[in-house]
Amino acid sequence: MGCCSSTESKRDWKPLEDRSCTDIPWLIVFSLFCIGMLCICGFAIATGGASRIVLGYDSYGNTCGRNNSKIEGVPLSGGDMTEKKYVFFLDPCNLDLINRKIKSIALCVSKCPATELQTYNDVKQFALSNGSYLCSYDISATRYPSHSERGTKCPKLPVPPSKAVLFLHRCLPVDIGCYAEFAQAFITFISDNTMLRRVVAGVMASKEIIMGLCVLALVLSLIMMVVVRYISKVLVWILTVLVIIGSIGGCAVLWWLYADHRKALSTNTTTVFGKEVASDNVKALLISAICATIFTVVLLLVMFILRKRVALTISLFHVAGKVFIHLPLLVLQPFWTFLCLMLFWVYWIAVLLFLGTAVKNNSTGVVEYEMKGPLQYMVWYHAVGLIWISEFILAFQQMTIAGGVVTYYFTRNKSQLPATPLLSSMIRTVRYHLGSLAKGSLIITIVKIPRLILTYIHTQLKGKENACARCMLKACICCLWCLEKCLAYLNQNAYTATAINSTSFCTSARDAFLILVENALRVAAINTVGDFVLFLAKILVVSCTAFAGILALNYQREYTVWVLPLIIVCVFAFLVAHCFLSVFENVVDVLFLCFAVDTKYNDGSPGHEYYMDKSLMEFVEDRSRVERRAYGGSGGGCPFSRGASPAPLRTLA
Repeated sequence: MGCCSSTESKRDWKPLEDRSCTDIPWLIVFSLFCIGMLCICGFAIATGGASRIVLGYDSYGNTCGRNNSKIEGVPLSGGDMTEKKYVFFLDPCNLDLINRKIKSIALCVSKCPATELQTYNDVKQFALSNGSYLCSYDISATRYPSHSERGTKCPKLPVPPSKAVLFLHRCLPVDIGCYAEFAQAFITFISDNTMLRRVVAGVMASKEIIMGLCVLALVLSLIMMVVVRYISKVLVWILTVLVIIGSIGGCAVLWWLYADHRKALSTNTTTVFGKEVASDNVKALLISAICATIFTVVLLLVMFILRKRVALTISLFHVAGKVFIHLPLLVLQPFWTFLCLMLFWVYWIAVLLFLGTAVKNNSTGVVEYEMKGPLQYMVWYHAVGLIWISEFILAFQQMTIAGGVVTYYFTRNKSQLPATPLLSSMIRTVRYHLGSLAKGSLIITIVKIPRLILTYIHTQLKGKENACARCMLKACICCLWCLEKCLAYLNQNAYTATAINSTSFCTSARDAFLILVENALRVAAINTVGDFVLFLAKILVVSCTAFAGILALNYQREYTVWVLPLIIVCVFAFLVAHCFLSVFENVVDVLFLCFAVDTKYNDGSPGHEYYMDKSLMEFVEDRSRVERRAYGGSGGGCPFSRGASPAPLRTLA
């Protein structure tokens, strides 16, 4: 089961042959873990947590809308609440910001007060006319105005009008102004309540514009996926020129400033203190200029070395555009992945809330629900499940994309592609490779959990620990983050290798790692140039959406605060662009691994024809001509060949 226990010998890659199940033991482990998650959910439901969250409960352990059993030590428990289906809080505006709850006695009532009740006589009349008793169960309605404990057992006056929250059966005030303190605890950067009201009013008034701009961001992201294919060559070279000009210009400016300050220092007639300051500035400029020069030289050398690899990035972008034409369902990948994640997160939050009301504590005469004892371990188990299953869903998307692209690449006659290659890949993944996904996602989870724990500790100790401890914590968090990103990249390529060869996760990771090491310079070029081009595409989508938002809001002059609507739109635009263009990035990475395998085990000779697209063939032919000229026209072979002599390059694609 371990990564180091693989006994498979080194062998040639055999695309789309000998499909078999992989990593079955890890699929069993993952299945048992999911069964444990379901058992936790069953425990929360069996102990009444689900019904208490959905139907509501009072401060005495009674579930509203049900006939309850007696709880020892709680005199007001065990009431028949069949007709009392709503939870009413005596003081709904008394908020406990630390524990994030309403600090008030809760009662089950048959109806929420729809109008404001000014006096206890009004509360009495409301109870007698509607049968909805708003004071404690041990006080009769006729005694509301005169009872000695009405200040603690009856609602705080005046009683604000309220209505029941849909599906949750809680009476909450119609005017949410009493929650201003709660809102201000989260929005600490706003101290002017008038400003806050204007911002919120502007968002509500411009909600149609916000929705329209979000749709625009979605459309622009789809267009950008098509456009990148055609403008990638121009965009890459423009970017290269801008980087060269910017780096050389920055160095020149620093050296000019150094020379100017040095000249001024030699003629400076100010005080000794002024000369010391000027001298320090000259030294700082000299150090900055030297560092910038070294950085620029290294950058230019790297760009010079990678200049020929940029052509491969452009070719891969072009082929990726063709992949989206043959696999149109790729566009829907972000939608179904987001839907699956949202459904799982809603389930996870619901179970967590159920667990929060699973264990009673009735030592004070009222019932409170706490997470303690074995329940805490369930919560930790549940938290691990959040990370592992979320990573599993993301891994399933990567494997599905990899399977579809691999099928496209290694099918010589594109007219013989399956009717829906992506659905075929999805079915193949479910049938054969769920174990590999479970293992890969578990590795990411094992790395992510310590990072999240250290991040939490760092947040809790902020301002309390010394500088050394703070630095060590940040260093550990940074190292774990880097390790997580490296493993995520290797995982993605391991899934591609599994989709090609149907090998186990560790064997696929080893094979993919060896291929990537053999093509290290190409990997560097694709991950630098390609990722930056896609980043620019994301920025372009955000910029266009923001520009359209400014124009739209300009015609609504009554909206005096545009900041929050524009921020909402820009954040949404970036997330949408990232979701769609990350799929494009995944396709490019899969194509590169397929290309690397293709050029390693094929040379274009009869019997070893290339699978690649014509645009990639042109890249290989150009590289072959360069190599033949370098070897004087004879004796050298194709740089991607299996060691054979030069042969005419062929492809059946």
